[in-house]
Amino acid sequence: MNNPFPFSAIVGQEEMKQAMIFTSIDPSIGGVLVFGDRGTGKSTAVRALAGLLPPISVVKSCPVNSAQFEDCPDWANITDSAMIEAPTPVVDLPLGASEDRVKGALDIEKALTRGEKAFQPGLLAKANRGYLYIDEVNLLEDHIVDLLLDVAQSGENVIEREGLSIRHAARFVLVGSGNPEEGELRPQLLDRFGLSVDVASPTDINERVEVIKRRDAYENNHSSFMLRWQAEDAALRDRIITARKALRDLKTPDTALHTVAELCQKLGSDGLRGELTLLKAARAYAAFRNDTVLGTSHIRSTAALALRHRLRRDPLDEAGSGARVGRIVNELLGA
Repeated sequence: MNNPFPFSAIVGQEEMKQAMIFTSIDPSIGGVLVFGDRGTGKSTAVRALAGLLPPISVVKSCPVNSAQFEDCPDWANITDSAMIEAPTPVVDLPLGASEDRVKGALDIEKALTRGEKAFQPGLLAKANRGYLYIDEVNLLEDHIVDLLLDVAQSGENVIEREGLSIRHAARFVLVGSGNPEEGELRPQLLDRFGLSVDVASPTDINERVEVIKRRDAYENNHSSFMLRWQAEDAALRDRIITARKALRDLKTPDTALHTVAELCQKLGSDGLRGELTLLKAARAYAAFRNDTVLGTSHIRSTAALALRHRLRRDPLDEAGSGARVGRIVNELLGA
């Protein structure tokens, strides 16, 4: 079974699916953090996303998925400018990965056999223009976290070691998943995720039964199951492509900007990243719905996604950050 589970076949978890769709419409939103219990479909959703995303146009032999020949790094020695359609990359970053594996390093085989100093691209090169996925992101080693923060800030991977001086584009959507019982995320990395989602096991018995049925069909009647959901995934892919185009012409009135700013101010979110992310997420939602003007309903629907992980902790509030966002939204925009 090489095909990932179909995205459209995932039962429930609507907020998680929405967040991933929004980042596929506008990758500058900045990534998705999914926290919740084990076995709630976090990894399944990311794998399914790989099969859903529209292909990208890349230079055929470029190791960093460049969109045009002029963007190919010099060290890659690309001579063929032919373009091809390739799947949007979705790359796993294992917890135990070394810095060399992530950033890239000297190609030992070429160094030993040919005496050449050549660069072996790492995971960041493969993830350029795609997604970088980290399961159990809260257990990631600090030096890898620091590395990712640097690259996320600059959009460029720089390697200076063993006589090599290499740089290449490294712009990707970071997707992290984890179990909150296993530790918290460093605030610096938490802030780098545009959207945050809390997932839980379904409580409705019929929904749980449906999950079992679909997983069983995926494993035991794979071909017919994939065929059953192929059309829905294709329709969703077409909506994403349409929304990307609609985003360019979406009107954003000043009243919407005022609402976004006032909401973030009332919630006490630090800095202006919350406003910018909420604006982008709301615009992506509006484009996905094929609306032409950003309105209050779009902001309301995306506020918790963009802001729940940016709030200061309130030890006296047991309702959770998502509920706090909901209360302020209702106060400001009406119930």
